[in-house]
Amino acid sequence: MRNVFTLSLAQALAMSGIPIVVLLGGILGAELAPTPILTTFPVAIMVVGLALFTLPAAFFMRAFGRKIGFTSAAAMAGLAALLAGYAVSVSSFTLLCLATFLIGAHGAFVQQYRFAATESVEPARSGRAVSFVLLGGIAAGLLGPEIAVRASELFPGTLYMGSFVVMAAVYGLTVIVLLFYQEQGQLTLKARESGRSLREVAAQPTYRMAVFTAAVSYGVMTFVMTATPVHLSGTYGYPLGTTSNILKSHIAAMYVPSLFTGYLIDRLGLQRVMLGGALILLASGIVGVGAASLPAYYTALILLGLGWNFLFVSATVLLTQTYAPGERFRAQALNDFLVFGIQATASLSAGAVLQLASWEMVNLIGIGLIVLTVVLLFRSRDMLLQTKST
Repeated sequence: MRNVFTLSLAQALAMSGIPIVVLLGGILGAELAPTPILTTFPVAIMVVGLALFTLPAAFFMRAFGRKIGFTSAAAMAGLAALLAGYAVSVSSFTLLCLATFLIGAHGAFVQQYRFAATESVEPARSGRAVSFVLLGGIAAGLLGPEIAVRASELFPGTLYMGSFVVMAAVYGLTVIVLLFYQEQGQLTLKARESGRSLREVAAQPTYRMAVFTAAVSYGVMTFVMTATPVHLSGTYGYPLGTTSNILKSHIAAMYVPSLFTGYLIDRLGLQRVMLGGALILLASGIVGVGAASLPAYYTALILLGLGWNFLFVSATVLLTQTYAPGERFRAQALNDFLVFGIQATASLSAGAVLQLASWEMVNLIGIGLIVLTVVLLFRSRDMLLQTKST
């Protein structure tokens, strides 16, 4: 369990940069972007960086090992955070987007923490290992917004520059923590090349269901979350602290359930937990459409985080049951490429939908995708019930 603990602590530090970019990216984008449609572009390009680096990240670690991949990516993210701070100081929208793109690229390596955790324990404990690593997101959800707000005036006359400088220091701590990660036995070249082709792995109905549900959970969550700071601070003029508190509540709801999600999967099975997550996401969208007060926004974003957790953790556990050790890197790479490609699309389009349509339309699109997911989960009930829960 040493690796699982190390990865959970690293997750807490490494993921703290994401809420900082989500909270400040839209606000800075509104100030620096050449057109309002690009307001959320700094956040969206971060997700694009994550999506584009999913395949390179997996293949890099396949060649050089997870430890080198994790530590080098964290070091790169630290430099990117410093670049973001510089971009703010010179009011450069282009450099800010480049920095957030690189921070997103680091996120592609962080997403592999959950797979590294499952490889460090016996298969029966994979669900709890994934949940424990994701627990680090609780601290990240609290730490990130606090850094964004409290360090925003660290450098007088250059608002938010300090937030990114402190973020760089946190990434430096991440590197130190990851030095304690113990590399698992590397597969031989022959073993790495063994097993079924990627086409055969991806042809499995369970693999496709795992990818689809993970993609929907991340896509809908990101779509709404990216639009939230711009909608609240821009449209309604809520102060940064209020918007930050709502995002912290949302992020806490994303990760606090990890205390018991693995247990629920053990007790109730994958199908029930996945369906529960989808229904909670549906409730979030319904509340979000009619949101007209702070309690309503809090409720919608908390439900959004909770539903994401149940659906995404379950999808990850389901995915790990669809490939052999020699197939893991290519199976994981394709999954993350598709999931975070959808997330990137959601993030890129959130600002445009918000600007050209409305907050209500953002939620209605999410509702449509979740309804489709619920239907597919019911239709796949027999297949999922036959799948081991751990």
